[in-house]
Amino acid sequence: MPQKTGGEAIVDSLIAHGIHTLYGLPGVQNDWLYNALFDQREQIHVIHTRHEEGAAYMAFGAAAATGEPAVFNVVPGPGLLNASAGLASAYAVNAPVLCIAGQVHSARIGRGLGDLHEIPHQSEVLRGLTKWSELVWHPAEAGQKLARAFQELRSGRPRPVGLEIPPDVLKLRAEAPPTPSPLPPYAPPVDAGAIESAARLLGKSQRPMICVGSGALGVSAEVTQLAEMLQAPVFAYRTGNGVLDSRHPLSLKSPEAHGYYRNIDLLLGIGSNMRLPLQRWGTDANMSIIRIDVDSAAMPRIQRPDLAITARAEDALPPLIAALDRHNRKRASRRDEMLALRATFAKRMAFLEPQNTYARILREELGEDGIAIMGMTQVAYAARVNFPVYKPRTCISSGYQGTLGFAFPTGLGAKVARPDVPVVAICGDGGFMYCAGELATAVQHGIPLVTIVFNNDAYGNVRKMQIRDYDERVIASELVNPDFVKLGQAFGTDAFRAETENQLREALRYGFKSDLPTLIEVPMGDTPSFDSFYDQGRVRAPQHG
Repeated sequence: MPQKTGGEAIVDSLIAHGIHTLYGLPGVQNDWLYNALFDQREQIHVIHTRHEEGAAYMAFGAAAATGEPAVFNVVPGPGLLNASAGLASAYAVNAPVLCIAGQVHSARIGRGLGDLHEIPHQSEVLRGLTKWSELVWHPAEAGQKLARAFQELRSGRPRPVGLEIPPDVLKLRAEAPPTPSPLPPYAPPVDAGAIESAARLLGKSQRPMICVGSGALGVSAEVTQLAEMLQAPVFAYRTGNGVLDSRHPLSLKSPEAHGYYRNIDLLLGIGSNMRLPLQRWGTDANMSIIRIDVDSAAMPRIQRPDLAITARAEDALPPLIAALDRHNRKRASRRDEMLALRATFAKRMAFLEPQNTYARILREELGEDGIAIMGMTQVAYAARVNFPVYKPRTCISSGYQGTLGFAFPTGLGAKVARPDVPVVAICGDGGFMYCAGELATAVQHGIPLVTIVFNNDAYGNVRKMQIRDYDERVIASELVNPDFVKLGQAFGTDAFRAETENQLREALRYGFKSDLPTLIEVPMGDTPSFDSFYDQGRVRAPQHG
């Protein structure tokens, strides 16, 4: 067998699994990994960031925008801890991210000897943020363990995975077996009986509704067909946006769905935990719940469904559609009903200005395929109800994690992975400053992301709650910011201040055509609260289950 260092075995395996970009920040524990990356620099492009947080978020952005695995590398201890928010975000929205983390010398792991970057229980920390994690003890097992990591990424629920490699293992040259081919992913088999039962229930239902999450991102065409067969409205809250094109009459945003939900007789969840309706809107004995999810452990977590189909949506929907064709009945179009419901909601939403105007401008300028990264800012909060999404993977959030600061570096990763489409990161001033140093990464690596900073000189949502809920006891939420245009220019980006609608349009059009990163500051005052749409009450009594 040929001899390889542990670093060479890892890099060869990355190439064998189709990885051409690695996001990372080198350090002494990972020197021999980067030596191997140097030797294969024509095969794998290393994008080095200014902070480990940036590396993790860039991998998250690449994975979320494509559905394909993305890889980042950090040193152990503080490097891994700095990256943990990015891993937590990937975990929350089911993004296939591989974290390759350094370690202390293999003979000193767990001994508490005070080695550089040592932290207690690092393996447990990484395991808690991933669905699978292993430690490589010898170069001979590096390729196989990496192949297993990719198998886990592509199997079941696509959450992050981790691999730790001590520096002595990366350096050691030893006989290593040939680089293993990718292992086949595994998925639960589809229960034909459950599919038939689901088709019967759906066929009999009078007013069904469909809720989609990230597990449905790969079945847009099938969900559209199913919705039309059932004349069932489809809604998503954050991660399932774009599964059904927002322009389709059966597509509802969550506030519209909330009103319709009170009279449904069946709720079908596809790749979604249905947290919003099950926890907030309520259930009762007059409605049935069918759930399609690849993760069997998640089925009863909020509420046990009447019928559970443990399978990938890609495997379950084709036979379900075929079975429904036998059991379905003739249904009248709900087009006019849905359009009327949407029109009513549009009137309710009209007060959300300037958020509605910004959403309209962004939608028009992004075009059919553009990607929006929705950060934690008032404009992005409102986008949950006022921003149309045309296709899957074109509206990226951090899901329930709500990680402030994620949007800008996540947008960089999305743009690297999707250089063919416009990508815009929507940030507030507070969140943008978390990773503002990655402007240097964007310029150095030529990543032409467009970033908008909506600047209200505050952690705006915190300040809004302090004023509204705590008798104006404003503390630790007001900010002093740099001149963002000068900041961008100092890093070498294109930079603009947009104070009017036309100025924002012109800056976006310029940025989408530029080869440089573009930073756009939009000054903002106080904005109407989105909370009236977020805090929707219970409309059904909690009698079911």
